Amino acid sequence: DWEVPTSGGIARARARLGSGPLEYVFGQVAQPVAEIDTRGAWLGSRRLVSIDGMVWDLPDSAENEAVFGRTTGAAFAQARVVTLVESGSHCAIGARIGPAAGKGSGEQSAAMALVELLDADMLCLADRLFYGFDLWCAAAATGAGLLWRIKDGIELPVVADLGDGSYTSLVFAKGTAAGIRVRLLAAARAGRDVSAGGQARLVRVVEYYVNGRTPAPAGRELICLITNLTDPADVPAAALAAAYHDRWEHEGANAQIKTGLRGPGRVLRSRSPDMVRQEIYGYLLAHYAITALICKAATETDTDPDRVRFVKAVRLARAHVSDPEAFSP
Repeated sequence: DWEVPTSGGIARARARLGSGPLEYVFGQVAQPVAEIDTRGAWLGSRRLVSIDGMVWDLPDSAENEAVFGRTTGAAFAQARVVTLVESGSHCAIGARIGPAAGKGSGEQSAAMALVELLDADMLCLADRLFYGFDLWCAAAATGAGLLWRIKDGIELPVVADLGDGSYTSLVFAKGTAAGIRVRLLAAARAGRDVSAGGQARLVRVVEYYVNGRTPAPAGRELICLITNLTDPADVPAAALAAAYHDRWEHEGANAQIKTGLRGPGRVLRSRSPDMVRQEIYGYLLAHYAITALICKAATETDTDPDRVRFVKAVRLARAHVSDPEAFSP
């Protein structure tokens, strides 16, 4: 006897439910799904994951603007969603929803909560907007491997050449005096541990060029990565450089949610902050369910999950979800 509820019935049920249950369910079910034989999901024994953010346009209501803010030149209030994504499956395994403008709107502050989800079996990738000394230290404390791009202008003095095109260096806490930096660098070059004082960390630097992306000399752009995997015998520099480009899988996952599920250019429907959070967690849960199924099917057929069309999977799900015989009571 089950029938698809009307839009009015769904709206009233959403208001009764609130955002809390969906956030709780996401926190319980959003776990890595790639198996050890899932193609493209690993670097050696380390599961590839990444941190990145996206911005969602919201209905133009006073409540949404007061809570989420509006970035310069934006036509709508906006929410910023920062996620931790398993690269091989595109499954989001952690998320933080916050304002896109004003206090607490930065991606680094959201990422500080997400790094708690890392573990020693992971290699976490992040773009240059995420590097900060405190965030780096918090992420490294989880035992996870880190491979983050950093901005131009950060000084990376050579401690030792590792012979594979990479070298060790030091990153410093903000505000560390020049004299202290010199002493810590000398201690690192002498082979002493410099992390005890909390002002510096030893990192490994991998640098390489990519072609044609920005107006750089000879049409090339320098990519500078730092990692806490300092032993070349563990992971060669070339393998790290190749692995970093799996960070773009996160961009693909964002596009799947915002375009494949929501629809290109569409604004969320919710006019109150709590309903905004509920709606976003709904999208995250729907995306997780579909990408987890894709990953399982791809693994069973020894196919890279990237080769399975997400939009086609969405269409198949939509064709069956309203069928009473296919819908669990």
